[in-house]
Amino acid sequence: MKGSWNIVKQYAPWLGLLLCIDGFAALLLWLADVRAFRALTGVILLATVLVAAGALAAAGYRAFRREQAFMEFLNTPDEKHEEMLVKLAGPAQTVSVRRLGETLRDRERLCARATARAEDYEEYVETWAHEIKTPLSLLTLLLDNRREEFPESVGYKLDVIRNRMHEYVEQMLYYARLKSTHKDYLFEQLDIRECVDEVLEDYRILLDEKKFDVTFPAAAGPAEEKAYVDRRGLYFILSQIISNAVKYSGEDPTLEISFSRSGYELMLRIRNSGMGVRSCDLPHIFEKGFTGGTGDGRKNATGMGLYLAKGVAGEMNLKLEAASEWGKGFEIRVSFPGVD
Repeated sequence: MKGSWNIVKQYAPWLGLLLCIDGFAALLLWLADVRAFRALTGVILLATVLVAAGALAAAGYRAFRREQAFMEFLNTPDEKHEEMLVKLAGPAQTVSVRRLGETLRDRERLCARATARAEDYEEYVETWAHEIKTPLSLLTLLLDNRREEFPESVGYKLDVIRNRMHEYVEQMLYYARLKSTHKDYLFEQLDIRECVDEVLEDYRILLDEKKFDVTFPAAAGPAEEKAYVDRRGLYFILSQIISNAVKYSGEDPTLEISFSRSGYELMLRIRNSGMGVRSCDLPHIFEKGFTGGTGDGRKNATGMGLYLAKGVAGEMNLKLEAASEWGKGFEIRVSFPGVD
């Protein structure tokens, strides 16, 4: 309806001219013969309406085809669609259409090259991340099998270096995945408790070195802590949470891990006894590059861990929330869609 009214407004001057011509012809007819004027008035009016309606219908159909051709040209600005639009646009718009086609094709080529470069970079990052895991695995093997040959302090430092390297490699890999259009998540029904145990075991040496008191209650039931989730993605999220707890631990550190369920939704709570986060910083804790001002440990922080964890959680339809009171610890809550 709006399109029809726009066409009427566009051709209003021509319709006005047609009415003026009809009025002038009617005036001449009236001056020449009043009886003929009375007899032909209806015919003149009907002819005027038919001519106007036909002209508007033809203009509307042509405008519809032109709009359709224009949208197809925008979606696929090749020479074929350009020629179709030129035929419907008319000679006056030919130069503009040609110029628009060249511009769109140039932009399309630039976008294609940029996409190709991004895909090459993503492929390189993922390849590098997987390749660097080989020396990390060798370092892990060395620490596992020949730890007694190193002084205790050296072994601890090597563990810290290994964990930091592994953490940064995983962060880079998941950063590339978040920016990628290709996702490779594999969702399956997992026991979340087993995933937590796996992360705790990987951080066991660091937790023991800092004398963490880890509280992890026994399982409530065989299916109480299960959810559909990607194993690697969940491991990454949990490792970032545990790593933060280790980095920003205080004296007599504790780590409390618990589960709760509300309907079908499962919630995992991981709370540490560190200094926590100030209330002014808490709303920004998941922002990219945000480190806050909590202690000296933040000086070397990248502010990427929780940002990436939040992004990965969002892609897996998990909710990640933070709660803290300055000086009284820090808690992360991970909510999983439950299994019916």
